[in-house]
Parts: sequence; C-alpha cells; structure tokens
Amino acid sequence: MRFDIRYHTRFTYEPGVSESHNELRACPITDEHQRLVTYRVGVSPAARPLSFTDYWGTRVDAFGVRGSHDALEVVAEATVETEPRDDRPSGSTHADLDVPDFVARHHEFLQPTRHTEWDDHLRALATERAHAAGPTVVDAVAGIHDLVRESLRYVTGSTDIGIPVTEVLRGGVGVCQDYAHLMVALCRSVGIPARYVSGYLFTADDSTGAEADRPVVRVQTHAWVETAIPHSGWRALDPTNGRSVGELHVKVGHGRDYDDVSPFRGVYQGVSAVTLDASVEIRRGESMLGGPGFATSAAWADGAGSPLRVTLGARAPIAMPALDQEQQQQQQQQ
Repeated sequence: MRFDIRYHTRFTYEPGVSESHNELRACPITDEHQRLVTYRVGVSPAARPLSFTDYWGTRVDAFGVRGSHDALEVVAEATVETEPRDDRPSGSTHADLDVPDFVARHHEFLQPTRHTEWDDHLRALATERAHAAGPTVVDAVAGIHDLVRESLRYVTGSTDIGIPVTEVLRGGVGVCQDYAHLMVALCRSVGIPARYVSGYLFTADDSTGAEADRPVVRVQTHAWVETAIPHSGWRALDPTNGRSVGELHVKVGHGRDYDDVSPFRGVYQGVSAVTLDASVEIRRGESMLGGPGFATSAAWADGAGSPLRVTLGARAPIAMPALDQEQQQQQQQQ
C-alpha cells in the first residue's frame, strides 16, 4: 500500500516565550516491510532543522527558534509504501531464550525502564500465561498478547504517560502506549526481548483498528510492540487492536519505551501556560504531496502567508531534554 502522511503539531504559549529548542521524530523508516518515498519538514516561526539518526535508528529533526514567539507550528509530510508481512511460525523453545549470545545481543530490550518496571505479580501472570500458551516462544508471545487484551479496556485520556504499568494493570484501562508498555514489561519479565514501537495506523477507529472505507483518516500517532524470536528475528504485534502488524501500520522508530521515540520533545525559555494540538492525516492511494517537487500548499504557510522553511537530510550530533509529560501524552492517544 501507498500512504501520504501529514503529521501536524501546534504549541500555543500564553504568554509568549523567548526561545525554544525541539526534536521531532515523525519520519517513517525504510526497512524490509516499508519504503520511505519522500519526506519534508516545515517549521513556523521559520527555523532550519538539522537531521540525524539517533542511537535506535530513528531520524530526528532538531531545530531551535530564537526570538519571542507565542506559537510553534511543525508539519512533517511523508509518502511511504508498505508490504504485507510473512510471519512464519518459529519452533524456538523457552530454552532458546537463555542462550548467552541471544541474551547478550538483546540485553537492552530485556531490562526494566521507568515505563516498563514489573513486579512479582506481573512476572507471575506472564509466566503462567506464557507456559500455558504452548511450547514455543511464539506461543508465549501470543499468550501474553492475549493477556494484555483481556486485562485492559481502551479509554481515551484515562492515563498519564508516567503511570507505572502495575497501576495500569490494576486500573484496567489505558491507551495505546499503556497496552504497549504493559506487553513489553510482561514479555521482558519472562526473558523475551521486547521493544516499544511508535508509528502510524491507517484506521477508521482508534480503539479497534478497524480498516477505513474512505481514502483519508485523521488519527493520532500509534504504538505497538516487537518481540525477538530466537532463530526468526523480530515479530510485531499490536496489543491495542489485538492483531498482527501489517501493511496498514507505518513504523517511525523503536526503543526501550515511549521516551526513546516520543514524537516531539523540547524545552523553552519563559514562564508560560502551554496548549498542544497534535494530529495525523493519512491518505491511502493518491498522493497529497504533489510528487518529488513538493509543491507548497496553503497548509504550509505561516500567519503572514509565507511558506514554512523546508529541509532534507542534514546531520548533526544534537540531543535535547524532554517536554513535560502531560504535553507528550497528548501526542499519542490511541
């Protein structure tokens, strides 16, 4: 499938701020399941992003805005092609998870993080379900996936990004990052390497993942999970919607948890109340980008009617601290 994606974020500051520095992670990757065709970034007030690839392999567009401003608007547009996935069953057993070389290669995706810290209760649940599901690692992952689906009910705005997975499980409600964090924690607790994935999903319903019957949908960014299967590689599942990841999913990046792949993060100078509006528009089939020439549209003009500045491909080793957690939460809701 071919998708045109427009990711739009607007921060409003009241009163204005004197300076801001930001990171954007919105560009789809190219891998064995998808191919990035075109990508561009626009910023208002005008700024020139510097692009680099971070430790996890995700493209980052970093930029600063100097001078007083009461709003910051960022638009990232991409065209990407996806393919169906061939997830052949693996005969790997639980003993294969303990092979020293396998453990060493996946060390970072076996450790707890602040969003995936498990306790004895979570480990016991995961152990029971993993062994009851069947003799292979694929069986165990499927069993844990089903456990997450049975344990949570999707409710928009029901949690904050910093809530521990133990509280998420106890509360029984969450949004996409909660489903993903809980599944990652459960898998890691029994020795199955798991990583958090951020991206986009072409769907008519955020809570169910139902396929859209129209060419354009408006959603938020999405999250799912990839688990490492011995002798097979990474297998992707979407616990929020209870399905395998396929050609309707577009991957931006992966990491240990949300913090490694948050769509937008940054800092500003000033004392201000911040309002965030973030959305994703996805069009299937027809291109809305105007081809390689990237014809500038009205949506890419700032308040004075001038085009937003566009950049492609520059690299620089830059890192920025995170935005407030409540602001990050609003970027990834389904």
